[in-house]
Amino acid sequence: MPEAAPFAAPFAAHLASMPAFPVPVFVAALLLYLLLRLILRGEGNGWQRALVGLAAMQSLIVAGTQFYGIEALRPVQPVTATLVPVAAFLAFLASAVRPVDPARDWVHLGAPVFTAFCLVFAPVTLDAAIVLVFVAYALALLLAMRGGADALPRIRLESGGPSLTAWRLLALLLLGSALSDLAITIADLAGAIAWRGAIVSLTSSLLLLALGLAGLERAGDEPEDEPGVPSEPSGPASDPATAEADRALVERARSLLRAQNLAADPDLTLARLARRLGVPAKALSVAVNRAEGRNVSQFVNAFRVEAACAALAAGAPVTQAMLDSGFRTKSNFNREFRRITGASPTDWRAARPAPVTADPPRT
Repeated sequence: MPEAAPFAAPFAAHLASMPAFPVPVFVAALLLYLLLRLILRGEGNGWQRALVGLAAMQSLIVAGTQFYGIEALRPVQPVTATLVPVAAFLAFLASAVRPVDPARDWVHLGAPVFTAFCLVFAPVTLDAAIVLVFVAYALALLLAMRGGADALPRIRLESGGPSLTAWRLLALLLLGSALSDLAITIADLAGAIAWRGAIVSLTSSLLLLALGLAGLERAGDEPEDEPGVPSEPSGPASDPATAEADRALVERARSLLRAQNLAADPDLTLARLARRLGVPAKALSVAVNRAEGRNVSQFVNAFRVEAACAALAAGAPVTQAMLDSGFRTKSNFNREFRRITGASPTDWRAARPAPVTADPPRT
């Protein structure tokens, strides 16, 4: 069709003149959609929404500087970049540990202020300052999670393991972002300036997308239990009186879970259960660990599996048994069901063994 040739060149020129749609713009659009969903559904706390919104804004700033050449955004980008790990840490606090307290947590503003200072008065140190901030907050996240799910009273007991995995992955991505800055420096020294845009686009997009997804993690809405609860050992209690007190508290928790069917609430947290019992979250966690040899999440999930087994034995579909017993996702349900019964829900129903109890033999 030779007659079409005269139209091909103008059309190709038009396409070439159109602005690019780089990966950071796509990531920003996805994050804005996630933020809108959080707002419309009334989900997430303020810090989670702020994290998603900041991640979307930073993604647009990256696109503006790296792909559209908006020079006015270049001095803004490093300062807003260091707001990202700060927002991630504060969202983690609000979602897993305690409410954010402005009087206590204002010090985190030091990261962007320090970056702005370096930008104005010591630009040669700017790259090192950004790397330092990202590494510091990544390590702070990992240290906060070193005690496992029982050290995070606002994490849902139904998904303590997966939630921890998601936050640990986010911490590793913060470290990866710091390494990407080093890669950019190496690329500049090697004269491979063209690699800068690709490195920034890839690493920032992965990090910001992970930040946005972390903002979707559901969190409890309870206030902090009791500040300053002292740390206690989680091994067996050597004092007979302490051991007896542990067993008494665990029995109270067991009675409360049975009487009010609290395990059926998929949003149940250690903080909420401890509040019902009128004790600090740390005290309940330590008592369960010492008296039961398992953590609170395993303790509560045993009640859920017991309820699921009763529902399956009565003929309920697997999905219905999962939801009614307090699990939200099949992956968590299958993992805990197999851990306690030794079989998948489908296989267990086919074999129809005797109903399990909420107190499986300790190993």
